[in-house]
Parts: sequence; structure tokens; C-alpha cells
Amino acid sequence: MTLFASDNVLVPIDFSEEASHALNEALTSFGNATTLHVIHVLSSLEPTQPGLVWQTVDDQTRIDHIKALFHEKFSGQTYESIKFTVKIGNPSSEIIDYAEGNAIDLIVIPSRGRTGLSRFFLGSVAERVVRFARCPVLVLRH
Repeated sequence: MTLFASDNVLVPIDFSEEASHALNEALTSFGNATTLHVIHVLSSLEPTQPGLVWQTVDDQTRIDHIKALFHEKFSGQTYESIKFTVKIGNPSSEIIDYAEGNAIDLIVIPSRGRTGLSRFFLGSVAERVVRFARCPVLVLRH
């Protein structure tokens, strides 16, 4: 008997060391028997940002850049079977929506471990995912 159902596992990444560790832990723990999904969420462009005003940056360019960065950082046979997706919007909402839309059984998410005022004012993506996700969430503390 396993603690978590693990047919579909989602790992949100932000290209931090903690996120890389969470991805590698998911690969090690669940292996080839699992479909591993990885999501990166970009914030929406503000209308006043210079790249948008001068029409040098758009959402598709940003998505293409993130996909190239992912394949550069996580190259090799180990990472070939990963389903990588880039979304734009609120990170916690996009992670939860993706999990519900893709029948995710488990979300493995790193925690930065913010405390005090920064956590109070900024909140925590991991905390919101834990509160609102309909599937189990495994939070890896740093």
C-alpha cells in the first residue's frame, strides 16, 4: 500500500534550487510508473511595462523562452518523459486549475519557508495550493 496515489504527479517550478530539488525528489520517489507533469506560471504582463509598450515582448515570446530554459536546465533522458506546461496568471490558481483539469493525483511543491511579515503580506503559493487543491499536496520544506 502506498501513501499517495501517484499515477499523475504535478511539480510546479520557478527555476529555484528548491523547485529543482522537488522535481528530482518526485522523479526519484515515483519513477517511471508515473506521469510527471511540470508547470511554470508566469505573471501577466502589465500594460505599462516597457516591453509591452514597445511591442518587443509578448506572452508567446515569454512562453517560448521559458520552454527553452526548461529544456536547457533539465536535459537528458531522465527528463524526456515529463509533460512541461507554461501558464500565465496567478500561480496558485493556475496550479490548482491545471491539477483539476489533468486529473492530478498528487502535487509536490517546494516551500521557501517565509515567515513573519513577508509571509503575512505576500502569502505563500504553497499555502494556497494546500488549502484549495482537491488532491493531496506534498510540501517539501527547505
